[in-house]
Amino acid sequence: MSLPAHRPAGIVSRGVAAAIDTGIVLGAMGGIYLGATFVRLLVAPQDFHFPHTSTLLSITMFLVLAIAYLTACWALSGRTVGAVAMGLRVVSRNGDLVGWPRALLRATACVMFAAGLGWCAIDRRRRSVQDILLHTAVVYDWAPDPELRHVHQR
Repeated sequence: MSLPAHRPAGIVSRGVAAAIDTGIVLGAMGGIYLGATFVRLLVAPQDFHFPHTSTLLSITMFLVLAIAYLTACWALSGRTVGAVAMGLRVVSRNGDLVGWPRALLRATACVMFAAGLGWCAIDRRRRSVQDILLHTAVVYDWAPDPELRHVHQR
């Protein structure tokens, strides 16, 4: 199923969406930490102390969660929470959803080389480095997901 063609998104809307998505991942990390703290309290209330955090573990957790979050969102709907807020969608060059393998590659590239987003401010077609390498596009798309339209009509 091809999605309709839309205007490519610019650096500001992409940047705001990325900031929102970063907040989502950091919130998930905080939730995991609170969950681990709660389990520790339940298991050994007399010996309770807050879990120690490791910089390496925190960075690794952020990278894994961010890549998993972006991959799942882009493969399933082309949208993350930030993309929904800004009216964006990630699509292939022919307008289809990107699929799991390309979503994983794009998520990894975006997380590991976030500066590549800046290229869309220079490129006349508003493509990031990741878009150029993986033949994707980020477009403005305020319409709800086509598969979900029947849910809204009930």
